[in-house]
Amino acid sequence: MIIKGKKIACAYYDPVNFLIYVLEDTQETAGFDVTRMLLDQVSPDIFLVSSKADDRFIDLCMAASGGFFQIRPQKDFRPERGRNNVLSLGLLSDLSEEIPDFPDLDGLTEPRNAYEFMQRRPNSECDPTSRRWNASVRISNFATLDVSPLALGSMGALLDYLVREKAIGDLEPEGIRGLDVRGILSLSLDKVMQINADALFSLQVFETESHASIHSTKTKEGLSLFGTLDSTKTTLGRSLLRTWLLRPSLSLSQLGGIKNIPRILSALKAGKANLANWQGLVKFTFHTAMLRDKLGELSVAGEVDIVKKLMTSLDIAAFREVGKAVNETIDWEESTLLQRVCVRPHIDEELDNRKHIYNGIDVVLSKVAEGISPTVPQDYATSLNVVYFPQLGKPQTLRFLVCVPMLEEWRSGDGIEVLDGWTFQHTSTNDLIRSHVYLKNDKMHDLDKHLGDLYPSIIDRELEIIHELAESVLPFAEAINEACDICAELDCLLCFAEATNQYNYKRPQMSEENVINIKQGRHPLQEQVVDTFVPNDILIVGGAGIGSYPVVRGESNDLVSGGSVRGNSVVICTGANACGKVKLLDWLVRVHLTFVPAESATLGIVDKIFTRVQTRESVSKVSLALRNSTARSLILLDELGREPRLQAHGAALFAGVLKHLLARGSDCPKVLATTHFHELFSTGALEPQKLPITFIHMEIISTIVTKGESITYLYRWSHAARCAQLFGVPAHGRPTELLSAHELPKLLDEAISEEEQLDMDHASAICERFLEWDLEAQDASMEEVRERLAQVLGLDMDQEMNA
Repeated sequence: MIIKGKKIACAYYDPVNFLIYVLEDTQETAGFDVTRMLLDQVSPDIFLVSSKADDRFIDLCMAASGGFFQIRPQKDFRPERGRNNVLSLGLLSDLSEEIPDFPDLDGLTEPRNAYEFMQRRPNSECDPTSRRWNASVRISNFATLDVSPLALGSMGALLDYLVREKAIGDLEPEGIRGLDVRGILSLSLDKVMQINADALFSLQVFETESHASIHSTKTKEGLSLFGTLDSTKTTLGRSLLRTWLLRPSLSLSQLGGIKNIPRILSALKAGKANLANWQGLVKFTFHTAMLRDKLGELSVAGEVDIVKKLMTSLDIAAFREVGKAVNETIDWEESTLLQRVCVRPHIDEELDNRKHIYNGIDVVLSKVAEGISPTVPQDYATSLNVVYFPQLGKPQTLRFLVCVPMLEEWRSGDGIEVLDGWTFQHTSTNDLIRSHVYLKNDKMHDLDKHLGDLYPSIIDRELEIIHELAESVLPFAEAINEACDICAELDCLLCFAEATNQYNYKRPQMSEENVINIKQGRHPLQEQVVDTFVPNDILIVGGAGIGSYPVVRGESNDLVSGGSVRGNSVVICTGANACGKVKLLDWLVRVHLTFVPAESATLGIVDKIFTRVQTRESVSKVSLALRNSTARSLILLDELGREPRLQAHGAALFAGVLKHLLARGSDCPKVLATTHFHELFSTGALEPQKLPITFIHMEIISTIVTKGESITYLYRWSHAARCAQLFGVPAHGRPTELLSAHELPKLLDEAISEEEQLDMDHASAICERFLEWDLEAQDASMEEVRERLAQVLGLDMDQEMNA
């Protein structure tokens, strides 16, 4: 396990199943919450940690380790070393023994891709280059390590340890290639959702914008979900909000002007607290008292969990004692003026005496200078001053000095003349012409002896008093930290409440069922940048693969029977370019992170989110999803297989991925995919009648204009039931079956007369006869064609000619 800055990563080996689990680089909190969850979940027997880890982190790991604990050098955790170790694993580097049969076209057959090229190389099984290339291709299929340097370092240190342990019992150690590793899996924490950095970037959960000036390195939050929600007032609240979006909770019970006090308390403990830290602590004690009073005035506050927690944690009496002690000790005006922490008068008598002498030192030095002046020849110095330099040079020689002007003869002659009993110290250093000379005599030595180094002694005494003040505050640190954490949580909840009121978000109904059921949902970012946003409905039920038919609770307009609704796990969306398909993918993820921009929503727990949306996300992300997804996972695929290098087999890849997921049955994850592969349906690769897939289409209006065709995007999707409603078909009807049986009255859900029924039957018979006519026959004369057409139309040619 390794921690660096505010991120943590780890890797652990399961010796029973021969699997390596990897926790990708994850944001850690000041209280090591992720580490605690990880230790509770894994319970390791052998623990390896970097030597450069934080002391508190090491203490926590030592206390949690049930067996062997070892601190390894930092070099073992270097990402470069870790990558080399991982690429040496036989699991990744060994090429497939199944060599495909390539057609022999007189040696002119070219490899169709890089993989075939590497397999056709001579002795590719033993070629180190081929092995390394193969491993570099396969590594991203198991975990997103290209953006997780700490995770790579953790895997490297783990593999090094396993090799050392294996070498002890082996006479001929084979190194890393000899390790029995059968798979690499992503480690997901049981209590939080797994969502990697690529998914966060693709879905615009966070968006960093650079400064407009190319000379500035500053950044700001751009148009993102975090930027939309963030109206927090505290540093801790903003940090907690970011943590909630990075790691959404999987617990249904948890979904539901204060400075950064923990940092201030850390500075107090280390003896490095500055004026701003002390001011922040006093403001905290003042604002918490005001906060508790205001919460007590609310009529229904006692029923709110966060208010109950806050009222219990705020020990106002203790906090007031802390604020009073700090305010009565620190002189705020003098501290602001001198830019250091100063102590008020009448706190310490010894300090007051030193300050009194220091503040009157100008008078003392003037009197000493007046006493020295008669003893100095008139031609030696026209003026004379006694000066005091706090801690300048050697304290015993350069505290009090006599200052006289520099004479011209001293510049060009034999140097500076020194009177008997005096010693030369230095010349002025603040200009090039050296205008003054500093000397020391017996009087100066007396001042050094009796007054000493006055200013530093004042500072030292104030530091001692401030240290004692800090020692008196630190016993309250635990209570203050607890109150700060709850205040940060309240800040985030108020931030959600403000966004809910401002953007008309609704609280979703969280369910134990594996379902996403949203009514009139909106995109939280898109609706801010357009004049009108078109809302849509969607229903996805997890675990509804082939042979599995889960039923979940539904709303009144969704009900099938008995208050239940049935849906599919896979939804495929088609439509024109720029019609809003990608925004559908973004929107579906964001509803799982906050309150929902919709009329209503029922959401089940989603444990992992996998995306293949941005061009920066390779096809290996799909492999990662296939290996690590569960029935409660959510997979988003945008135009999978449309990459130029996959065009030949893109449609097959798309269909194969969906069929593989559907074949899992009750373990099928929730999948939303967009595609332009219309040949999937024309060739029968994905048959709607045989596969449990919901097909939706983004609607457009096509209008013929003078210069061509005009397309109007409606930004809404429709599926079978919606199309039926638009054309008057009842939701319970089966259009295909009714049309084939010529049951148009049932299809239109209206009664028709007997005469109308006869006309309809006659028209249907004409259509059937016309379809049976072989129009490709070339030897028919014009007269025969007319006769055949009359038969199709049911006309008598003689009667027609007479008419």
